[in-house]
Amino acid sequence: MFVIGLTGGIGSGKSTVASIFANLGIEVINADQLARDAVEPGSPTLATIAERYGDYILQEDGSLNRSLLREIVFADAREREWLERLTHPLIAQLMKDQLQAVSSPYAILESPLLIETDQKELVDRILVIDIVEETQLQRTLARDDSTEATIKAIVNSQIPREQRLEAADDIVDNSAKFEATEREVLRLHEQYLLMANA
Repeated sequence: MFVIGLTGGIGSGKSTVASIFANLGIEVINADQLARDAVEPGSPTLATIAERYGDYILQEDGSLNRSLLREIVFADAREREWLERLTHPLIAQLMKDQLQAVSSPYAILESPLLIETDQKELVDRILVIDIVEETQLQRTLARDDSTEATIKAIVNSQIPREQRLEAADDIVDNSAKFEATEREVLRLHEQYLLMANA
């Protein structure tokens, strides 16, 4: 299976680009969704998290209060490391299982932590979605239920933009209009189809 790793900083537009690929019939495996699956109500992982932080980390319906957990772990590096040790192996296994089941000509593995984790070993090429940090911050504030301090902490916890661009095989500049991004994705799709068939 030919796998494209799609990554970028928070608010860069990974999901927008992934949805264009999905509309072209390409299967997208989303690391953030797998992270949600790993902490579903009733899961041992969620029980471990609740044991560490108390029941106030849970919503009324028993699901994880993700924005509260995000604030905790991005305020304290040790807590983030603890959470990553707990969840990353499980997420990696879910990824491998889903990649094995792909039936489209190639697959997209969408992950914000692709380059800084072992996830990069699962892909053949790295596609980086890029925007300037100021736009990143504006878009994330408009979209997420997080404070500016938390979002800045997330940006700072991710690898620097320059390092991400250095690791890229392909780059989509997502600071322009949607139509320009879509055209670039269509061009890459044709390229990836040829590579997958080779």
